[in-house]
Amino acid sequence: MSKELVSDELWEIIEPLLPPEPPKPKGGRPRLDDRAALSGIVFVLKSGIPWEMLPKEMGCGSGSTCWRRLRDWQEAGVWEELHRVLLDRLGEANQVDWERASLDSASVPAKRGANKPARIRRIREKRARSAMLFRTEEASRSR
Repeated sequence: MSKELVSDELWEIIEPLLPPEPPKPKGGRPRLDDRAALSGIVFVLKSGIPWEMLPKEMGCGSGSTCWRRLRDWQEAGVWEELHRVLLDRLGEANQVDWERASLDSASVPAKRGANKPARIRRIREKRARSAMLFRTEEASRSR
């Protein structure tokens, strides 16, 4: 591969955020290296190929292994923490352009005790007459 997908600098930031390898009381095959799995994840996400088409020649394991690692790291909160760490580094380096920043309710939850909207009264159901029920005997026929 001509371009390294996970640089040493990026790996130094991500590695401490990853959860430890779970114990294997019954043994089993050796676990794929986290950096190799991350390379596979980055390759699939950048290229858009299906997980099952991840080339084994890359040394990233199978697509299903990379997908499971992505899922496990998501559940462990790795990506959210990585986002925070990278934003902190950008802020310390004065590299955040606040002119282009935005904030919405998905980013910041409402404070406790915020006013709740009033309940909407239910409107009694009014059904329109069905067009199928109209009588057609009196309708004029064109000749």
